[in-house]
Amino acid sequence: MAKLPQIHARTSQDPGKFIKAEKLELEFSNGARRSYERLCTRGLGAVIVVAMLDDDTVLMVKEYAAGLHHYELGLVKGRLEIGESILEGAQRELKEEAGYGAKNLEELTVLSLAPGYMTHITHVVLARDLYPDKLVGDEPEELEIVPWPISDLHTLVQRPDCTEGRSIAALFIAREFMQREKTS
Repeated sequence: MAKLPQIHARTSQDPGKFIKAEKLELEFSNGARRSYERLCTRGLGAVIVVAMLDDDTVLMVKEYAAGLHHYELGLVKGRLEIGESILEGAQRELKEEAGYGAKNLEELTVLSLAPGYMTHITHVVLARDLYPDKLVGDEPEELEIVPWPISDLHTLVQRPDCTEGRSIAALFIAREFMQREKTS
């Protein structure tokens, strides 16, 4: 297992190039007025990829999570780039993070993180018929690939290193989708 990076400094930052803060002055239909603050993401959103190695094996990646300062087990994910479709972004992220491409990609749904105060959305993509294909990504270290039986999500979500809500939601959504396919 990789050793956690050492934090050398912490500084408060403006929201930065990916997020801006915005204040809304609202009046509701009943006349009530309120101020709301929200974080507006810049860019095209993100993708999260449920990469199925076979009918029951999903590829998870273990990577450093700066927000919690630990290594987190989750799905392949990343920001969409300019000029890139959702499926193209999913294919690129899959190759960069997991070292696989997919012959079959399908968008299942869209997830929001915290719709009460964030505009960010993530497209859930199911990837099947995988083949080895590696692209160089922007990760600072090699990611550990962890194959996991999608039939055993109960055990996975009990792990202290598998806490990211988008990954957990996407796994259950994909599992239900594939189960419905089998019974149709």
